[in-house]
Amino acid sequence: MAMIDVVLALMIIGSFLVAIILHEFGHALVAGWLGDPTPRAEGRLSLSLPAHISPLGTMLCVIVAFFPVPTALGLGWGTPVKADPWKLRGGPNAGTFIVALGGILTSLVVGAIFATILRFLPDTLYSNPVIARVPQLVAVLASVNFCLAIFNLIPLYPLDGYQIVYSLLPSKQAVSFAKSAPYGQFAILVLIFLLPFLGQLTGQSDFFLFRITYYILEGSLQLITWISGREATTIYLNLFSLFHA
Repeated sequence: MAMIDVVLALMIIGSFLVAIILHEFGHALVAGWLGDPTPRAEGRLSLSLPAHISPLGTMLCVIVAFFPVPTALGLGWGTPVKADPWKLRGGPNAGTFIVALGGILTSLVVGAIFATILRFLPDTLYSNPVIARVPQLVAVLASVNFCLAIFNLIPLYPLDGYQIVYSLLPSKQAVSFAKSAPYGQFAILVLIFLLPFLGQLTGQSDFFLFRITYYILEGSLQLITWISGREATTIYLNLFSLFHA
């Protein structure tokens, strides 16, 4: 039976809280750049955790972090930044699209910064399980931000992918698509928890819908590999296997 690495789980949760602050701040900052004062007026142009935290989105992260088997890191969401589309330069559709991308790009940039730091850490740090916690934390910070960016591409409310699709659809289709918003969080929970469970139960766990979290994790590791110059498998082992050897 797989063991739960409590220290790693706490790293994931802490990294997620940092990542979600920066992610939502990115949305608010872009909205401000486009001329909408709403996020600032609502206190969202802030690096304060209470301004951005979502109880349900954070609970998802905590549960996934304590999974006994490796899965995507930092899945969750914050309280969506409410920009007024009619106050955004470029028009409501283009403005909404750019604001939605603001959070994703922020997470990608932050992830890239930590992956770059990982590139310059000496390999000798991995030789001792205690010292190896340092590059592990850097890798977790990178992976959590990358996972958050990839996860937010899913077109379900309150994820950014919902706003992106909404802004690209013609008006009539956008109105119809908006009707899915009340069910978005439930659909996310089904995607992350119910479908993988059904996959294991039916022996069809290789079906792509049952492996969404693993694809997100693999995507984050590939980005880390590309930026850090380290093999994805090596990073994976350093993250999840070194402390159970």
